[in-house]
Amino acid sequence: MLAFLGAIICIIASVHPAGTAAPAAAAADNDSAAAALLPAADKGLGALHGPAEALASAGPRLPGGPPPPLFSRFVCTPLSAECPATGTGPAAAAGPEELLALRSAAAQLRRTALEQKERIRMDQETIRELTGKLSRCEGGLRTPPAAAPPAAGLRAAPRPGTMGHPPAEPPAVRELEEAVRTLQDRIDRIEQELPPRTNGSAPTAPALTRDALHTKMEQLEEQLLSKILTLQKERQAASTDRSQQQHDIEKELNSLQNRVTELEHGPPGYSPPDAFKVTIPVQNNYMYARMKKSLPELYAFTICMWLKSKALAGLGTPFSYSVPSQANEIVLLEWGSNPLELLINDKVAQLPLSLKDKAWHHVCVAWTTRDGKWSAYQDGEQRGAGENLASWHAIKPQGVVILGQEQDTLGGRFDATQAFVGELAQFSVWDHMLAPAEILGLANCTSHLQGNVIQWDDQAVEVFGGASKGDFAACEEGRKA
Repeated sequence: MLAFLGAIICIIASVHPAGTAAPAAAAADNDSAAAALLPAADKGLGALHGPAEALASAGPRLPGGPPPPLFSRFVCTPLSAECPATGTGPAAAAGPEELLALRSAAAQLRRTALEQKERIRMDQETIRELTGKLSRCEGGLRTPPAAAPPAAGLRAAPRPGTMGHPPAEPPAVRELEEAVRTLQDRIDRIEQELPPRTNGSAPTAPALTRDALHTKMEQLEEQLLSKILTLQKERQAASTDRSQQQHDIEKELNSLQNRVTELEHGPPGYSPPDAFKVTIPVQNNYMYARMKKSLPELYAFTICMWLKSKALAGLGTPFSYSVPSQANEIVLLEWGSNPLELLINDKVAQLPLSLKDKAWHHVCVAWTTRDGKWSAYQDGEQRGAGENLASWHAIKPQGVVILGQEQDTLGGRFDATQAFVGELAQFSVWDHMLAPAEILGLANCTSHLQGNVIQWDDQAVEVFGGASKGDFAACEEGRKA
């Protein structure tokens, strides 16, 4: 409204020039009216053009002529200059809103760039952590296992990594190193390309770039995990191979030890293949003997052997037979203060035998699945008998026979407190119950009956962990005792 009134005053002033005193007065009134109509301007019209006297003195004056008019640009110019300052037009209202929107967009872009930078930093930390784990796994895999010392008189085989053989590096390790290098190159390229894309794209572009980078990182992490699992499997396979090699080396060392013992005692005379004994000098969980032959399915058996215990308390385990589904298929055991026990399929019968006098004794146990009948003999005499021991149970085949240790799993997991200490000989197995007379003949050396399932033979018995073989004559040893 004020702008409209100012425009009308400008038109009136331009149409009626100031030639008389009345118009001059009107112009003066016009000046005062314009000053009254624009009170909010920048200190009135004089702030822009100065007072009327200054304007009058500033223009050229002819000598003797009238003074210049005071209204030529006195009213219209201040109105046009002051209109934007009133803030009433639509353009003045739109300027601050656009500025606010621009500032908001700039702040949003700044926050997005900071979030993107933080995400990249977190991804780099994750990559460094995975690279460190990979380096540790690789370092553990390349650590060479300790080799067993070579036996006397033998040359040690060249180790991998020496002049004999070049160092062997698993192919999975090389592939994993190449994957890590590729991953680092990709991250460097992403970091170089990310800032220009963020500055030149729309506000939604950083979010899309972040999602794409996150997807790539997940894929690379999956590849790293796959390589690590492959390395773990290779390490397990290598550990299994080392265990088998250690077993073979131990076997060769035992053979060499036996050979050296034979050479030290001079060339032996002829002796039958069953004229030997197994000696276990120390109670531990790694000295034992193993029968190469297993048992078939049995519905009855007789097991006989010569033994001499050197234990201070408890006989230990002279023999044990385990199968994959049952560790205690057949066990002869005396543990701690408990009496001597015969276990069949984990069922127990106590045997009234006394074998702790550190002398040689001939021991036999017989059993049949019919009603679970059993009998126990010491030095040819029956000392105990009973029934209902694993009645109607069949002895399972394809097991492992161990002398001197009790098996908690098939062929292993021995317990030192249940180990036998002493000497064993003439371990034989029959698939039926021997008659008392036959057992007596074996005990007093009047019979040379051989087991029809397992016979005591030097080639059928393996010793481990320091157990050894020596000469044995059953009757002569029995007389000495």
